[in-house]
Amino acid sequence: MAATHASISVIRKLQGKVAIVTGGASGIGETTARFFAEHGARAVVIADIQSEKGRSVAESIGSGRCSYVECDVTDEEQVKSMVEWTVKTYGGLDIMFSNAGIVSSSEQTILELDFSQYDALMRVNVRGMAVCVKQAARKMIELGTRGAIVCNASAMSTIGAQKFTDYLMSKHAVLGLVRAASQQLGAHGIRVNCVSPNVLVTPLIEKVGLNAAVVENVFGPFTSLKGVVLTTAHVAEAVLFLASEDSAFVTGHNLAVDGGLISMPIFNSE
Repeated sequence: MAATHASISVIRKLQGKVAIVTGGASGIGETTARFFAEHGARAVVIADIQSEKGRSVAESIGSGRCSYVECDVTDEEQVKSMVEWTVKTYGGLDIMFSNAGIVSSSEQTILELDFSQYDALMRVNVRGMAVCVKQAARKMIELGTRGAIVCNASAMSTIGAQKFTDYLMSKHAVLGLVRAASQQLGAHGIRVNCVSPNVLVTPLIEKVGLNAAVVENVFGPFTSLKGVVLTTAHVAEAVLFLASEDSAFVTGHNLAVDGGLISMPIFNSE
């Protein structure tokens, strides 16, 4: 009976809530969308540009509880329309997980900074993040919803490194966005927080040549917590906490999911 009671309690963490997950077609976003549905959300909207993957994830979660909407987060009109569609279809908006992002396509040291790459990355990681926070917050205020907005930052949002200057800058900006928005939206009962995961294996990370073996062997020794390998589920659990009433008095917080990161060795070597 105790186990059954515990299961029911977990399922109801987001009971009746409507959530949007940007970048929800794969990686951390996909896992979080599944967690939201498993924990009682009555509707989860996956907003992504990966149409085939997004539809597949939505169908696997269940068409009655999850939908896919093609949305480029750098286009404010698309984000606004996606938010409006969500409210029109499901009758509200309680949670926004602003998760969509990209990584540097080259080493991007300051002396060799390619500003075409810089602009493309900033457009997604900074502009896109701000657009999603803005449009979700405006709709929550309009509806009188005391909602939760969670942004995906990074363990790199608070450190420096020898490479990937544009990516580091973008994640520092996300932390600034969260701190500013949390101050401004608190009067409306809207909480704004972020998660900052360590490096973990996702389709995005695999694009820059990091696989499970590299992540475990290279990054593992530089975290103080031993015997645990970071997964998307660990990050999704942190997002769930920040999205639920378990964190009802938490805002402006950067929740590190980094295993006690000591340094970023791979970003500080040639």
